[in-house]
Amino acid sequence: MYMIKSGCTLFLAVEDACEMYARAANMFKMAKNWTAAGNAFCQGARLHMQLQNKLDSATSFVDAGNAYKKADPQEAINCLNAAIDIYTDMGRFTIAAKHHITIAEVYESELVDIEKAIAHYEQAADYYKGEESNSSANKCLLKVGHYSAQLEQYPKAIEIYEQVATNTMDNPLLKYNAKEYFFKASLCHFIVDELNAKLAIEKYEEMFPAFADSRECKLLKKLLDAHEEQNCEAFTEAVKEFDSISRLDQWLTTMLLRIKKTIQGDAGDLK
Repeated sequence: MYMIKSGCTLFLAVEDACEMYARAANMFKMAKNWTAAGNAFCQGARLHMQLQNKLDSATSFVDAGNAYKKADPQEAINCLNAAIDIYTDMGRFTIAAKHHITIAEVYESELVDIEKAIAHYEQAADYYKGEESNSSANKCLLKVGHYSAQLEQYPKAIEIYEQVATNTMDNPLLKYNAKEYFFKASLCHFIVDELNAKLAIEKYEEMFPAFADSRECKLLKKLLDAHEEQNCEAFTEAVKEFDSISRLDQWLTTMLLRIKKTIQGDAGDLK
């Protein structure tokens, strides 16, 4: 009987401690003392694990991660990974995917480690696909494609853009976006090899006839002609004409500059 009472007393004491850490963490948040708030949430998360309150523990680790994001990005990632471990153990893969995205965003904006950001976007995409959340998976894959191309990992970027384009071209609500993804895949092909680009464009036109009539496809063909003739002026003029109607973002500008640099006598810009 004494052992049962002792166990109950200990359980209640740990529960009380969890509540105290949560109150303390929220007070630290109000004072904008983010490190102390993160520490308190972490302590609460560990105590919840002692009580086998897995969901409460995961929630507290997420709260800790959100607090640490404002002061210690690496510690934020550690806490979010701890939460992800709990969620995956519970089979809550959609929530785990969401937190992988948060980690990826921390690597993007705070720690500027794009390789690690890519890895977390890929993991999130895998979890979303496993849960049949294809739209969310595609968003993550597009991030992977974007950064893979920036890092000159063109075969990987091409595979992703083709995959997402194929996934969207039969969807009445999303098919308009397919031409953008085929366009980006074509640019990646173009940087690697001009002939590859020609063959890829032909394949995409056959797969998705609407691509053939798009401004993106027409631009690609003008760029191919200019590249074949080693004509910098024609290349630049085609880009300027396209940009006057559809503004080029930083990614497209970077890819087009990389292609243009393979033309002899390139001046090094798109103006």
